Amino acid sequence: MALPSRYSWEGLQHFCEQVFIKAGVPAQSAAIVADSLVQADLRGVESHGVVRTAIYLKRIEAGMIDPFAAVEKVNESEATILVDGQNNFGSVIGTKALDLALEKAKKHGAAFVGVKGSNHFGTGAYYVMKAIEQDMILLVMSNASQTMPPTGGVRPFIGTNPLAVGVPSGKELPFILDMATSVVARGKIIVSAQKGEPIPLGWAIDKDGNPTTDAEAALEGSVLPVGGPKGYAISMFIDILSGVLTGAGFGKYVNNMYENWEESQNVGHVFIAVDINRFIPVEQFKARMDQYIQEIKQEPKAPGVQEILIPGELEHRRSLERKEFGIELQPKVVEELTAIGKTYGVDLALAEFEKAK
Repeated sequence: MALPSRYSWEGLQHFCEQVFIKAGVPAQSAAIVADSLVQADLRGVESHGVVRTAIYLKRIEAGMIDPFAAVEKVNESEATILVDGQNNFGSVIGTKALDLALEKAKKHGAAFVGVKGSNHFGTGAYYVMKAIEQDMILLVMSNASQTMPPTGGVRPFIGTNPLAVGVPSGKELPFILDMATSVVARGKIIVSAQKGEPIPLGWAIDKDGNPTTDAEAALEGSVLPVGGPKGYAISMFIDILSGVLTGAGFGKYVNNMYENWEESQNVGHVFIAVDINRFIPVEQFKARMDQYIQEIKQEPKAPGVQEILIPGELEHRRSLERKEFGIELQPKVVEELTAIGKTYGVDLALAEFEKAK
């Protein structure tokens, strides 16, 4: 019998939260991690969604994540903070760093918070959306384990180091950029491999440096930087700020969460927050943003184009749609979550879309 494939976002979030609690994660941290995963699925970033539940649990069980670790400030000045996550969940550490950045920016106008000792922290959009709710501008960067070669190289050296930017607006949707510095996030190739589907040519190379459409071969090889040498340079810059500057891992010293079971990941992040009111009144800024967005959307359209969108608009629409009609999960993910539920005594079936309604 085919397993149900559509689930309520609230039901999925409750399921994940309860699983993490049963796995020994403190309730507050379990709620943050579950929220981060489901928000990714809602926005259509399945590679960072509940598909990550299993690997997070495996790393807890193997002692590779410490859910009880205190997230601490190591160094602080008027404008800067260095945070040591001490190997807690990336999203728990990231949420703490975000709170510190916003608090300091409100006090001093801007803040630069660096993080070391972290793990995979989910999507950057998760954090910038929270900043937008407080009428703040936020830039988030993170490094990642080796999956991308330098331009001209064959083997992976740098990660698909992501960056996200969030800017509030008034009546219009906010500007939300959330991107990997590769042509595509490696997680999307993982999803394609799970589905047994090919990937588009130009996404990746195999281990010998040859272009490939085989997802499995791509995972053994490298993803390619977006924009060629420009993407490589941006990724390198993110690694310098997130890793070299903070004392976190960088390059080959950021450990792979799927492959390294001897050492913690030691991922690094950067959170840069700006208080808009230190420049112009926030309501005036939001009105100017509305004008800017409206004028962009009214620009002449290319043949076949129905609408000009702004960054984050597609994901916003997808989120509304999935909240109304449910989140569709791939059969392999459903099987995996069902097995996890049985292990921890949490029933995934209660999150099925029709039952949750």
